Amino acid sequence: MMPMFSNTTHGKYPQRHFASKTWEHTRLRKKPSGAGERILTDASEVLEFNAWDHVQWDEEQEQAAQAAVEKNSMLKMSDEQRELFQSDAPKFWNSFYGIHDNGFFKDRHWLLTEFPELAPLEAGEKTQSRCIFELGCGVGNTIFPILELSGESELRVYGCDFSERAIEILRSQRQFDAKRCEVFVMDATQEQWKVPFEENSQDIIVMIFVLSAIEPAKMQRVLENCYRYLKPGGLLLFRDYGRYDLAQLRFKSGKCLEDNFYVRGDGTMVYFFTEQEIRDMFGKVGLKEEQLIVDRRLQVNRGRGLKMYRVWIQTKYRKPL
Repeated sequence: MMPMFSNTTHGKYPQRHFASKTWEHTRLRKKPSGAGERILTDASEVLEFNAWDHVQWDEEQEQAAQAAVEKNSMLKMSDEQRELFQSDAPKFWNSFYGIHDNGFFKDRHWLLTEFPELAPLEAGEKTQSRCIFELGCGVGNTIFPILELSGESELRVYGCDFSERAIEILRSQRQFDAKRCEVFVMDATQEQWKVPFEENSQDIIVMIFVLSAIEPAKMQRVLENCYRYLKPGGLLLFRDYGRYDLAQLRFKSGKCLEDNFYVRGDGTMVYFFTEQEIRDMFGKVGLKEEQLIVDRRLQVNRGRGLKMYRVWIQTKYRKPL
């Protein structure tokens, strides 16, 4: 039986770091050693680092994950319950940010490695106009690293979220620069977006763990609007949860809204994608695939000797010229 996910991409991965052949025991324990380079080749070394990249699942592990999902999705919530969580989604996210403020998510400096298109332009290009729009910006964990590192005089960064509380927190942070950044409250599932820029105007649109929070029936509409506002030649950068991620396997029975779509204990919702679902949805709106990586990562709690298997999907899609 082949794994449901394959580690595929257009192009090649960077040169990989094989830990069993080159040791630096403590220097890089906490995070992956740059662009997915740490590969576990000797099972006896699993506790030497906190994370391993591109971990392949065997047939037994794949079947166990399928069984876990079948079990936790057997009992679906009622239509009335589903409508409640979907219609009150902004309220649940406002509550989330009211509790956690800006302390739950960390600034995503790793994005500039995974998506170098977000990094500052070279010195000779810094006067070029550039527009970046983040959909579901939360409290600024993607926006702030971009603003902090960029010296571009003509950079304009936009962000939206349907949580009013998240936008309030973002605007209150010392890193917020109103001269280069504009953020606003918007429900991205609406048919017509109300945004402070024109169609065909954005060089890059960013969606990081955002589409998964939207009910599946409305996802295609969100992507259609992304296409509408991207410049010809513009990029859509995407990262989100993959099917059989640890977070999906941990759900208890009774939390499933529909297949692979669940509600968390705090009322927020989450979907877990397959590679083919992403290809179908993005391709349907006319975007062209440049990269699609299924990132299977093994995270290790070295103190407790626990192994945690994470699955994320990362993509780059371009609007044709």
